Amino acid sequence: MSEKKEIMIRVRDVKKKYKLGQIGGGTLRGDLQSWWARVRGKEDPNTLIGTDQRLIGTTFMALNGVSFEVRKGEAVGIIGSNGAGKSTLLKLLTHVTAPTEGDIDLYGRVASMLEVGTGFHPEMTGRENVYLNGAILGMTRAEIDAKMSEIIEFSEVGDFIDTPVKRYSSGMYVKLAFSVAAHLDSEIMIMDEVLAVGDMKFQKKCLTKMRQAAQRDGKTVLYVSHNMATIRDLCDRCIVLDQGKIIFDGNVDAGIAVYLSQKSQSSNYVDYSHYKRDNWFKRDNLRLQSVRFDLASVEAVERSQPVTAEYVIHAREAARHVGLRFEVRDEVGTPLATAFLYHLDLEPGLNRVEVSYDFGVLSPGQYSNYFTLFTQGEGGTHTVEDWVPGIQFGIVNTYLGDELEWNAKDWGSVELPQARLLKQERVS
Repeated sequence: MSEKKEIMIRVRDVKKKYKLGQIGGGTLRGDLQSWWARVRGKEDPNTLIGTDQRLIGTTFMALNGVSFEVRKGEAVGIIGSNGAGKSTLLKLLTHVTAPTEGDIDLYGRVASMLEVGTGFHPEMTGRENVYLNGAILGMTRAEIDAKMSEIIEFSEVGDFIDTPVKRYSSGMYVKLAFSVAAHLDSEIMIMDEVLAVGDMKFQKKCLTKMRQAAQRDGKTVLYVSHNMATIRDLCDRCIVLDQGKIIFDGNVDAGIAVYLSQKSQSSNYVDYSHYKRDNWFKRDNLRLQSVRFDLASVEAVERSQPVTAEYVIHAREAARHVGLRFEVRDEVGTPLATAFLYHLDLEPGLNRVEVSYDFGVLSPGQYSNYFTLFTQGEGGTHTVEDWVPGIQFGIVNTYLGDELEWNAKDWGSVELPQARLLKQERVS
């Protein structure tokens, strides 16, 4: 029996407690404004719209007794619903903040990307920021020089490497930041879901690099993502967080199944009025409030019958050219198919929209889905306004005949329309 690899990360009974609405709003000015408002009995001017003022002053356990170990060369995916504690855990691991209780031991240098632009000084050029990040990791200038050409080539921002990064697009930020984290000498790589900003080609390139870092170079990789396909592709172990606790630690596919069973509803009605969105939704003009399907049972949806869905959408201001995506995924979250609705014009307040869907191309089986609200731009561009998990539903056959029983494992989850015979003749 082979000897176990050395431990690189050890987390023991870690807890992180926050006091809601108290000091810690991000800036000294904001904290003083919040304090002065409370002294006068006024509403906190820095509280987000819709926050329940009754919660101010209560405590919240972002992490509540988390323990695990990660060994050298492991690639571990950390998944969970919004508010489960994923980002808090990564901030503790990278010493952005300290735990309330418990111990965290890291046995190596850490390169991290927690959000776009983390660790970059906006007034400095890309090249200068590479030196800055390397110095933070304890590397000498000569060591950084030896890596510089490789970093620039991988990042694909060579023409702009001597431009201040404040002029970079979010995609350029991600490319350079990931390249720095991947190529500088560190034993541990910690990645929050920042690759979602980059283009598809670069995402694949980054995933390949992280896989090589773990398998070939022996680096330890921790990766947080809502994209289950990338978790499955990159990771050999999965940790599922829920309400600040680990509810699963083990096989990737089994972990994804646990996560998706939490995310999706086994009901024909979903209420999103209090659903916490991802922190990258900076805009809040459009929010999906609820979805109701005209179905007796979501467990046995007849593929031959159209399905009606009723959406309730809240708009703070009038919105034009709004689109709605119904994204169908398999049981482990791999995207399979999408139905679009374009050119909705929404008025301020609540808007009710009824939509009909045809699931006839889906083979019998179990599915999950996501709903996405977006606004359309010119030339096919679009901006995501809201994105929420949908329901779990089962597709069943309702017709009899001489068709074969569908083999989803070998034939896939989408059944194309039956072929039409155009001609048949004897040729010899």
